[in-house]
Amino acid sequence: MSYRTMLAGQVFTFQSIKEVLAKANEEKSGDVLAGVAASSAIERIAAKEVLADMLLCELRENPVVPYEEDEVTRLNQDSINETIYREIRGWTVAELREWILDYKTTEEDIRRISKALTAEMVAAVAKLMGNLDLVYAASKIRVPAHCNTTIGLRGTLATRLQPNHTTDNVEGITASLFEGLSYGCGDALIGLNPVNDTVSSLTEVLKRFDEIKHQFEIPTQICVLGHITTQIEAVKNGAPADMIFQSIAGSEKGNAAFGFNTQTVLEAKELLKRRGTGTGPNVLYFETGQGSELSSDAHYGADQVTMEARCYAYAREFKPFMVNTVVGFIGPEYLYDSRQVIRAGLEDHFMGKLTGVPMGCDCCYTNHMLAEQNDIENLALLLGSAGVNYILGVPTSDDVMLNYQTNAYHDSAAIREILGLRPIREFDLWLEKMGISENGKLTERAGDPTLFLNRKGRG
Repeated sequence: MSYRTMLAGQVFTFQSIKEVLAKANEEKSGDVLAGVAASSAIERIAAKEVLADMLLCELRENPVVPYEEDEVTRLNQDSINETIYREIRGWTVAELREWILDYKTTEEDIRRISKALTAEMVAAVAKLMGNLDLVYAASKIRVPAHCNTTIGLRGTLATRLQPNHTTDNVEGITASLFEGLSYGCGDALIGLNPVNDTVSSLTEVLKRFDEIKHQFEIPTQICVLGHITTQIEAVKNGAPADMIFQSIAGSEKGNAAFGFNTQTVLEAKELLKRRGTGTGPNVLYFETGQGSELSSDAHYGADQVTMEARCYAYAREFKPFMVNTVVGFIGPEYLYDSRQVIRAGLEDHFMGKLTGVPMGCDCCYTNHMLAEQNDIENLALLLGSAGVNYILGVPTSDDVMLNYQTNAYHDSAAIREILGLRPIREFDLWLEKMGISENGKLTERAGDPTLFLNRKGRG
């Protein structure tokens, strides 16, 4: 079946819903690389016009990866609330957009409808929104989760403290960790990307994190972001872990390229119920990023926004504590410049929250991308306004191990103060007890890691 519209005296014909979705997407270098992007701005507008009039039932009946071939599609389709779906199946995408943006539509209304939305519907409505629409719509939704503390409550902005080190040297990691804590970071997670993905290396870092967490009575979560199978073995061997992490894709083939499947995730979740140190019930951490499926030839000819929406549909099935789009990490092959990165960050955050997952963002870029620190700070402030659950913090915004730039430790404090936000409640009280903050603002003691050397125990 083809889809056709006339615009500015030209007739535009699209051969499938997958093509309409791809060509209605805002310009992304990854879609150009994949050969699925609109050839011109006017073709993009024509695709948006066709998409606006498309029924939600058409999108459900035409997933971009066939049901028979893909477990991500099956999990998404089989989890839909059929009663609610019957209420909205005849809506157009434009009507869904207007309903979400309507001032009378409440958070409870949106959370209810999200149970009937497939990933393709979520992606479709995002494609019809401007950046301010994405901020406003996302700001209406909160998706909290609980591990040791509760993330995502209205009025809060949390941070993942990322004390990466070029050699996984535990003392170097500890120094960076203390600095981050001294700036008020770490309420969402103390989470390291390891250089060495081995059970022994992960265990050593996890033990140090656990020691510091208990020594200073820090109300937070800990995780080392090795491969899911390595983390499973570490926990089986006695390593303390509040959560288990894995990067995910929007197709079964993409997840296989990452070296796991649904049974692996279920094994991790069950293991943490028995052996994990987090109270739960939300004990998983997933990361995504537009374009990853193209890297592994697992995109099935679909655009990267739609495949990203499918990541969130997959994540939802496991009730994670954190989902994080590492928005500019892959590089200019998929997001060419700051405009595309900012757009992708706002899309991902909105789509994740509309899907019903506790959404954060690593506002980042690589050195070979046409972006700079000002752009990432702009994105972080926009996401703070949109109600993002958390952002990241690294020393001086420069991750020396992953060789990319993201938010600095002190950025979250500035955004909190500007927008009237606070850390997670228990962590906020802990910061005040430590003298790092007072009434939601950093004190003169902030930024001094020796705070932790002069207290009981270390140093």
